[in-house]
Amino acid sequence: MRRLTRTLAVAAAVALAAVAGAVRIPSPAFAAIGGSFTDNFNSFNTSRWYKADGWSNGSMFNVGWRADHVWNSGGVTGINLDTASCPAGCSGKPYASGEFRTTDLYSYGRFEVRMMAVKRSGTVTSFFTYTGPSDGQPWDEIDIEILGKNTTQMQTNYFTNGVGGHETIINLGFDASTGYHNYAIEWWNRGTINWFVDGRLVHQENGSRGPLPTRPQRIMANLWPGIGVDGWLGPFVYPGTPLTARYDSVTYTRY
Repeated sequence: MRRLTRTLAVAAAVALAAVAGAVRIPSPAFAAIGGSFTDNFNSFNTSRWYKADGWSNGSMFNVGWRADHVWNSGGVTGINLDTASCPAGCSGKPYASGEFRTTDLYSYGRFEVRMMAVKRSGTVTSFFTYTGPSDGQPWDEIDIEILGKNTTQMQTNYFTNGVGGHETIINLGFDASTGYHNYAIEWWNRGTINWFVDGRLVHQENGSRGPLPTRPQRIMANLWPGIGVDGWLGPFVYPGTPLTARYDSVTYTRY
């Protein structure tokens, strides 16, 4: 029941996000299918990435997206979570944070990030692929999520035509909040999705639990606190100082 409740909550939240964000993101008519790249974040490349600004992803996301909460410095792109200008400047939410995503869509290949997660109950540090109604497509998604309540674990998941419920918890063998590590999604048109940590295969989906995604997707990252999902994320209490997720590089290799 917890998994079903969480999946329905995510579905509702992302559907709301698609509606809210539809006028703020590039038209699907102009979204190219991108080729291979490596971005070491020596700067924030606005031809490749754009920042969410001025909306929220729905009821379970207790945060408003602010472009000024995504920063770039010293070869790192970071996301801050705090209470600056909230709730008036945070889409009515008590917290502000950031989300960035690619301007292009990407198909089968290897999606890799080097990142450092936030350690705080109630939070999610993410790297994922997503498409949906805002791109003129059904909802497909492939996830890497570090839950701040236990940063020695990673959660994987995928959605196809809006159907999720494929969560798997992976024990990392290290604390994802204390240093940078490499996390990768390998999405094959031959019918598998593989997840890697520091080059080691840790999980595979082959469609036996439900059809795999097929549609080109945007590459995305965000940091957020939940509300109403304590059974999944744990309760969130703001510590009084900003929480920061850090992204050192992103690489996409087209297959």
